[in-house]
Amino acid sequence: MVLAVRREWRGAVELDVTTSEGTIRALAYPELTGRPEPGDRLLLNTSALALGLGTGGYALVVAVPDRLPPDPAGPGHLVKARYTPLQATVLGVDEQASPHHDVLREADDLGGMPVVVADLHSALPAVLAALRAAGPAGTPPVAVYVMLDGGALPAWFSRSCAGLREAGWLRGTVTVGQSFGGDLEAVTLHTGLLAARHVLGADVAVVAQGPGNLGTGTRWGFSGVACGEAVNAAAVLGGRPVASLRISEADPRERHHGVSHHSLTSYGRVALARADVVVPGLPGAFGARVAAQAAALAGRHTLVSVSTDGLAEVLRGCPVPLSTMGRGLTEDLAYFLAAAAAGRHAAALLARPGPE
Repeated sequence: MVLAVRREWRGAVELDVTTSEGTIRALAYPELTGRPEPGDRLLLNTSALALGLGTGGYALVVAVPDRLPPDPAGPGHLVKARYTPLQATVLGVDEQASPHHDVLREADDLGGMPVVVADLHSALPAVLAALRAAGPAGTPPVAVYVMLDGGALPAWFSRSCAGLREAGWLRGTVTVGQSFGGDLEAVTLHTGLLAARHVLGADVAVVAQGPGNLGTGTRWGFSGVACGEAVNAAAVLGGRPVASLRISEADPRERHHGVSHHSLTSYGRVALARADVVVPGLPGAFGARVAAQAAALAGRHTLVSVSTDGLAEVLRGCPVPLSTMGRGLTEDLAYFLAAAAAGRHAAALLARPGPE
């Protein structure tokens, strides 16, 4: 039963819920379930709690049995989270009923737009912080987040997206594949990127999975493998792929210390198109290690060394909390500096645009 509404943000409501095992936190998506109120009975999925997942540490509301939401009235016939009990019918930005259908029917090129690709959702605010700081004073670049479906499927789960949008750092979010809940919905990453450019007017797109990720400790069994495919999509559409390395100085796992093996696989094996791989200028032996690991990508990509001077202060000005794998800015500064360096490079590309 719902005890209280804790807080809410776009698309989501956080609740205190009492169960036979005590009081727990739960999250509801009102567009799927209706809006729970104190006293309501709930049907809950508690898998995330049972597994001890750090990112998804909520019980999730499946239904409010005594007060179901209205049936979807349309328009829109794209189905996301298909053939699950909570599949969502949405209006695709590129489908025939969309006001943007004619634009996207003809769109086939990103016009040299920088596309920053990152493994984890937590990189998004760091990329945007440096992008804005490096842009012209008073006229920051228009940024759009294109959310892959490797992590959370509902964009509503992300408090970062809600906070960045409220702060004016994001023009909007495009949810692609099976993900949903963005300002625009697209069938594929390709139409998502084209919508970011031609519908939302993006100067820069940031591509990453939603909150949470899946990994098995193997070379190929991780959701971030999609980073390599994102490089390919950006390149085939005439964008300029900017690869953000996943770097950590604090992760106790050797495979993620320095440059994560996920980045080396995604960019070194999956990405067939050439990207600018941003190597952040980090001090000391750790910085030397990162540079040496990144050198393995030089045959396939262009390595771009980017200074991190002043970026720590820029990151402290983020309007949303910075956290990755439970570690904040102080605990894993190198991770956030690497993402910010990618944003700084994207801003530099805007200053010297390529051919349209």
